[in-house]
Amino acid sequence: ADVESGHNIVATVYVDAHANYAEEGPAEFRPVAETGYAASEGEEADRQGLKTRICAGIVSNIDLGLPNAADVLDAHIAAGNGRMRGVRQLVCGDPTLGNTSDLNLVIYDKPDFRRGFPLLAERGLSFDSCLFHYQIPQLTRLARDFPGTTIVLDHLGTPLGIGAYDGRRNEAIREWQPIMAEIAQYPNVVIKLGGQGMYIGGYTFHEQAEPPSSDDLATAWGPLVAAAIDRFGPERCMFESNFPVDGLSCSYPVLWNAFKKMAAGYSETEKHAMFFGTANRIYRLGL
Repeated sequence: ADVESGHNIVATVYVDAHANYAEEGPAEFRPVAETGYAASEGEEADRQGLKTRICAGIVSNIDLGLPNAADVLDAHIAAGNGRMRGVRQLVCGDPTLGNTSDLNLVIYDKPDFRRGFPLLAERGLSFDSCLFHYQIPQLTRLARDFPGTTIVLDHLGTPLGIGAYDGRRNEAIREWQPIMAEIAQYPNVVIKLGGQGMYIGGYTFHEQAEPPSSDDLATAWGPLVAAAIDRFGPERCMFESNFPVDGLSCSYPVLWNAFKKMAAGYSETEKHAMFFGTANRIYRLGL
């Protein structure tokens, strides 16, 4: 199992995977079953006495623009049985990839979404955002307008390397730099340092005959990670595995070896924040 990788995995946070949904009932309530699944997996691990707290926190999928978003949110909280910590609403989409409409690209600016967004702070929940780099300005506006809500920017803000950015990854990173500088100004935003194993970043590790070493990953991803840490500071950064999706490019132990190499130049206090403290605080794990 991943938690027996040789790394000291103290706890895991489950982030919505659009899996284990209910097969019947109102569509907006079907994702509640995924929250229940994650909670039951965590409870079973506790019963078995595993040293790793599985699903110590759960981040669930919900459309905050729904007219009955409050009811759906409360159903997730009940299903999480004390483990629900936040919501993620995916907006990562690009018309050139054929996976979205133009309307999806500005969802955080929509009035119905913004009416639902305060429901999170009322319940002490955070908001995870998975989007492409050029969509980040709408998240920046959200952070500005809702300073009391903790926002987690997933996957380094995902500088794109496919679709319109196929073969233009360096250009995407040049665009990403000032966008990141702007959103980092808002103290309610933290960032996850990971998610680069996905093919959408334009990396080709999944096409190579031999899997990458931790040095290969540290060389490829290290500059992005360092730039994010410089902007946000270690106390607002957390390394993330993004497994199983990152498994397309590398193994779980090699990924964490790479992160440790990327963090080698930081102090013990800074490392503690990025590998443990930030996640423990933001997701209120009580570890």
